[in-house]
Amino acid sequence: METRVAIIGIIVENLESAAAIHALLHENAAYIVGRMGIPYREKNMSILSVAVDAPNDAINSLTGKIGRLPGVSAKAAYATR
Repeated sequence: METRVAIIGIIVENLESAAAIHALLHENAAYIVGRMGIPYREKNMSILSVAVDAPNDAINSLTGKIGRLPGVSAKAAYATR
């Protein structure tokens, strides 16, 4: 199956959603190349970037599930090749 490389950018304004985010990332661990989380305490939020190499449907599904969590926004940016 063909895969694509992408970065999923996640902004967490409701820190109570963190456990659900980590559960979703754990479920998709096979696709994750790397991840970085930055707590932005001054704004009471967290910023995550997750590099993935996965089928397009898997990236869209994960991004959508994360983005539907309360107080969380997520967007994917894809490599051009």
